[in-house]
Amino acid sequence: MRFVRELTSWLSGAADPDNFPYSPVLAEFHRVGKHFVEKELLALLDSARARVTAPAAGPPSPAARLLGDFLDVALDKWDGRYDYRSYLALRLLRLPCGADDGPGGDDDGHGDKAAGHPEDARRDRDRLLVRLVADALAFELAAGSDATDLLPEDRPSREVVAKRQRLGVRAAAPALARLGLAGQAHDREPAAVLRALVADGDPAVGLALRLSMLPVYVSHDEYLFIRVLQAYECLFAGLVEELRATIVALRAGHARPAADRLAYARAQLTAAGPLFSLLATMQPAAFRTFRQYTEGASAIQSRSYKLMESLCRTPEGTRLESPAYQQVPEVRDRVQAGQPSVDEAFRAAVREGLLTGADAELVAGAMRTFAAAVLQWRRTHHRLATRMLGPRPGTGYTEGTPYLAAVRSIPVFSSVTHDPGPSSRTDPTGGSPE
Repeated sequence: MRFVRELTSWLSGAADPDNFPYSPVLAEFHRVGKHFVEKELLALLDSARARVTAPAAGPPSPAARLLGDFLDVALDKWDGRYDYRSYLALRLLRLPCGADDGPGGDDDGHGDKAAGHPEDARRDRDRLLVRLVADALAFELAAGSDATDLLPEDRPSREVVAKRQRLGVRAAAPALARLGLAGQAHDREPAAVLRALVADGDPAVGLALRLSMLPVYVSHDEYLFIRVLQAYECLFAGLVEELRATIVALRAGHARPAADRLAYARAQLTAAGPLFSLLATMQPAAFRTFRQYTEGASAIQSRSYKLMESLCRTPEGTRLESPAYQQVPEVRDRVQAGQPSVDEAFRAAVREGLLTGADAELVAGAMRTFAAAVLQWRRTHHRLATRMLGPRPGTGYTEGTPYLAAVRSIPVFSSVTHDPGPSSRTDPTGGSPE
């Protein structure tokens, strides 16, 4: 077998990360799905990881870091640490601002930088989101024209593929507009156009994107599933940075910057609605087939989402002890160590007189509309999960849709009501979200 021959040759030589035989290894993973890769290949990859991660005199090169991260993702089931983040290969995507980069999650100092200079980070996130959607659409086109034999099981109909093209372009359109490329998305072959728009001169960018696609099975729809979930992780990483910057502005009593950050976050979340519509085109039977092999990986383990939730409002003790936070202990530890929240910062700003009158109402209004967007996202998530899962339990060791139903109305903020209408009132000392 080619992968055995090339891996053995690589291991017997200098084991140069720049020359790692990615193509035959990926081909084997794609041929059978990660869940079914033979132990012989996994053992060789484990040996390769030992070589590339051996103690060295200095920090690892970019190529060594990429290879180490890829091998960790490829060997997650072999290691017995398979979860949502390894399933989505989030470390390979290098989420802008580091919301899921490394064992400590997001604690890399990027938050303060983003708070002062958001435009570069926002642009990077937009480019990544477009790349992910474009790659999903390019796969649909290639499969529909028999240009690829990747994930051949349960191909969708031409009508479904056409619908995915339309929805994918809609999902990418807001990011394209922010990148100044809105007019480019109306070509007759939108996936090809989107892919060209995000072509990057750095080959490492394309390689990382290619390496981040490691389905567990050979169902066609798993490709779409992975890319859409990765896109949502990119979205929530961005919301985390906007909320952190909101807290900084509130602590300084700066109402307009705080409201602007919340408005941008709300617009991002609302504009991502077509991603759910895109995901809803999955064939339920195909989804139920490949999810048999995703046990242990669930969106309940999303670090970016829990960071977003806990930066809005400090969760109560019962929520912190729930499965949602038990599976992201690093976020729970951060909260218990006193992580600030928008809710807390707003209360303090009003109490200390930093925000009064119209300024307080401006921020409260922005909080209400952002909360409404979050609650709508939760409701849509629950509806889609109900359609796909039915009564089946979740893969993150929860009871599935009953769990989502129970948490979908958890308050986003408690310092303001969640009614975005004109009759709402700011109540910095309490208030009801319902």
